[in-house]
Amino acid sequence: MTLVRFLRPDGSVDREVEAEPGARLLDVAQQNGQPLEGTCEGAMACSTCHVILAREDFDRLPQASEEEDDLLDFAPHVRATSRLACQVEVPDTGTLTVRMPGASKDWSR
Repeated sequence: MTLVRFLRPDGSVDREVEAEPGARLLDVAQQNGQPLEGTCEGAMACSTCHVILAREDFDRLPQASEEEDDLLDFAPHVRATSRLACQVEVPDTGTLTVRMPGASKDWSR
């Protein structure tokens, strides 16, 4: 199992969950009540799942596809380590730290 740590836009921990290696990050978030919908502020057709990975986690994942890079061009709050959670598979070791961009909804919980 891999620990997935979801951070709020301010960097504080929202929740930590265990996930099976190979699971899609978007599925892990949805199964654990972590809201990702609307992180693109409606700029993308799918309107879900833009996340910012910790640099060390970003570097150990396979490179984003050209299509994913193109989609991220439409999302606000994109950083050098931004990815689409629907395209990220949970790695088989350690911790995956994911920060939500400023547009994520319901951070009052």
